[in-house]
Amino acid sequence: MDQFFAAVEQRDRPELRGKPVAVGHDGPRGVVSTASYEARKYGVHSAQSIQMAKRLCPDLTIVEPHFHKYKEVSMQIRNIFQDYTELIEPLSLDEAFLDVTQTLLEGKTEKSEKYAVDIAREIKQRILSTTGLTASAGVSYCKFLAKIASDWRKPDGLTVIHPDKAQEFIDHLQVNRIWGVGQKTAGHMHRMGIFTGADLRRVPLQHLSHEFGKMGQVFYDFARGIDHRPVIAEWERKSVSCEQTFETDIFQQSTIIIELYHTVEELLRRLEKSGFEGRTLTLKVKFGDFRQVTRSMTAGEVLSTKARILPLAKQLLKEVDISHEHPIRLLGLGISHAAADLTGIAVPTEPEWRELELQFEPWPDE
Repeated sequence: MDQFFAAVEQRDRPELRGKPVAVGHDGPRGVVSTASYEARKYGVHSAQSIQMAKRLCPDLTIVEPHFHKYKEVSMQIRNIFQDYTELIEPLSLDEAFLDVTQTLLEGKTEKSEKYAVDIAREIKQRILSTTGLTASAGVSYCKFLAKIASDWRKPDGLTVIHPDKAQEFIDHLQVNRIWGVGQKTAGHMHRMGIFTGADLRRVPLQHLSHEFGKMGQVFYDFARGIDHRPVIAEWERKSVSCEQTFETDIFQQSTIIIELYHTVEELLRRLEKSGFEGRTLTLKVKFGDFRQVTRSMTAGEVLSTKARILPLAKQLLKEVDISHEHPIRLLGLGISHAAADLTGIAVPTEPEWRELELQFEPWPDE
C-alpha cells in the first residue's frame, strides 16, 4: 500500500488531502509511523522523530494513529487477495507476498491465458474501488525481486522483473536497494568498493561471509537473482514483546521498577491475547544516548505469570548499568523460544546469561 496510514487519514479527512501529514504521537518522544508523499518532499520519513519532522516541515500536520481503522482496511485487502490465491504471506498490515503460480496453472482466473502481471493489475484496481486507496505491486519469480519491484514506481506502481532481465536489473541496482542492506551495511559495502549489484557479484563468497557472517551467503545469492524462500501462508509466532519510550529519561531505581512493573503487565496482556508460551525472557534497555543493550534468561518452565516474570525481569535489570550519568529512554520486555521449540533440549538449572548488542535499522517507508 502507498503511504498506508497517512492515505487512510487523508481519505477520511478531506481537509488533509494534498497537505504534508505525518501519523504518529505528537510529543517530545513521538516517532513518525508514516509520512504522506507531500511531507516526504521535505525530508520527513518513517522512524524519524516528530520533533525533527516538524523542523523539516513547519506546516506538517501530526495525526494520531487509528490502528483499528488500518486493521479494518487491511482485512478488506486480505479478502481481495484470497480470491486469487491461498498462498498469502503478510509482512505487515499494508504489505504481503502472494504466490499465484498454482492459480495460473489451474486456470482459476476468468481467462486462463492471464499472466501474473494481469492478476496484479486486477488486484490493484479492486483495492482502489473497494478502499479508495492506491497500492503498488511488484511481479517476479522470487521474493527478493518482487519486493524490490513493489517499491520501484511508487505510488500506484506496477513493475515486472522478468527472469530474462533479472541479472541486468540487479547489476544496475544500488546496493542500498537490496533487501537486508541497511544504512550501516551499505556504508560497510561502500568502504569495500561495492556500490552496485554488479560490484557485489564480483566479490567471492568467502570474502562476503567473512565480512557479513551468515548474511554473506544471502548477499551472494541475491546478487545472482537467487532466492528460494517460499511464500509461507501459515506464520508461526516466535515471540511476544512490548516496549515503552519515556517522555523524559529516567534513572531513579524506584521509578524504573514501577515502569518495569507496568511493562510486565502489558507483556502478560499480549501473551494472553496471542496464546503464545515461551521460556526465554529478554529485557531491552535503550539509554539516553541511544546506546542499546539486552539481557536474556532462559527458564526451565513456561513464563506466563507475573510471579514468574517480574522477579526474572528485576534480575535482568540488575545487570544493566543505569545511573544519573546513564539514564534510560526506553524499556522493553519480550518472551521467546516457544515451549515446543525447547522439547528435548537440556535447560541449565542456573540461568544462562547472554548479552546481545543489537543494531536496528529504520523500516523503509511503505
